[in-house]
Amino acid sequence: MVTTRPCSSRVRAIRQLASATAAVVVVSVVSPAQVPPLARAAEPPRVFLLDPARVEAIRQRIRVHDPTVADAWQALRADADKALAAGPFSVVDKAVTPPSGDKHDYTSQAPYFWPDPKSPNGLPYIRRDGERNPELDKISDHRTLDGMANSVHTLALAFYVTAEERYAAKAAALLRAWFLDSATRMNPNLEYAQFIPGVNTGRGIGLIETRAFTRVVDAVGLLESSRAWTADDDRAVKAWFARFVAWMQESRNGRDESVAKNNHGTYYDLQLASYALFLDRRDLARETLERAKEKRIAVQIEPDGRQPLELARTNAWGYSGGNLDGLTQLATLGDRVGVDLWHYRTSDGRSIRAAILYLAPYAFGPREKWPHQQIGGWSPATMFSVIRRAAPHYKEDAELAAVAAKVPAAGDAVFRF
Repeated sequence: MVTTRPCSSRVRAIRQLASATAAVVVVSVVSPAQVPPLARAAEPPRVFLLDPARVEAIRQRIRVHDPTVADAWQALRADADKALAAGPFSVVDKAVTPPSGDKHDYTSQAPYFWPDPKSPNGLPYIRRDGERNPELDKISDHRTLDGMANSVHTLALAFYVTAEERYAAKAAALLRAWFLDSATRMNPNLEYAQFIPGVNTGRGIGLIETRAFTRVVDAVGLLESSRAWTADDDRAVKAWFARFVAWMQESRNGRDESVAKNNHGTYYDLQLASYALFLDRRDLARETLERAKEKRIAVQIEPDGRQPLELARTNAWGYSGGNLDGLTQLATLGDRVGVDLWHYRTSDGRSIRAAILYLAPYAFGPREKWPHQQIGGWSPATMFSVIRRAAPHYKEDAELAAVAAKVPAAGDAVFRF
């Protein structure tokens, strides 16, 4: 399942600004007193989904008071200041206890399963695709994880561009609470994620719920120069992710997710490749991304760009755009290790490009033109971010350039991509 968690437009804007595709057009001016003076140029940060050279370039521009990034800086500071009060976040705070008896084990309930009205006790639960069961809210781990990841990412960006240790100190505290502190840390497994009452205690499908960790590992890279994030912290969190990667590869749930043919397979690969890069396991990252050509793109996308396994869902637009979002993030990771997923194309035309061109027209028209089911909300914004991310890789492609030209400015018209 691909879902979109709450995220402010300002947070999205600064993340997009730091991506490989952003170009800025703003007119406000930031006061020199609001930003610490630039001491010396730094090496680009060790990040993977963010573009390291762009992040460093933006840092330089903000810290020399470049007026063209003033609004971006003001938005980032406002969100980071809010994040200073966020948390604490921990899996042990949930009201339920997983079957293991250990609240350190992440737990969540399958979103589209409901009590069976024909059964006296409602068990086993039955599937109603696209209809979210509000019982999920009784278990807080998924919501808490996303809150931690969003806060840490925002704080780490704010620290990197300002060198203000208060942002790094808060981000480090949140990271230690989630991954390291013995009283509050999450165990490195998802044995009990997306369980179905009366059917099982957890499923491989639940692995998609940790995709926000891909932002966490980028945040750690942004914190490396801070006093708050120590070498011991860095080693310990890497050890946590090494155990998590082992669980992904060796557990039944992890193996089930690795062979998923739909968006779940995409986000499995996205996580595995991201964590492999974080752990300096470049060979694993490269192998994962190379396999994605035939294992994901060739399997998921038809020659005309349709994604049948996503179109079969009751929220076909959301799932098609969500899977394509994951595929373009995979392609971004491919850029880090010399694997070109942007231009991979099967002999009959299956490609990321084809998938973008199939969905793009519907992002600019009324919902009624969408020929498939979409019982939930209608959000063209997913496709806008995908198109912005992809556009620089197809500069000589007139058809895609025409699509990109239609994409509205992001972040309250502060940015253009």
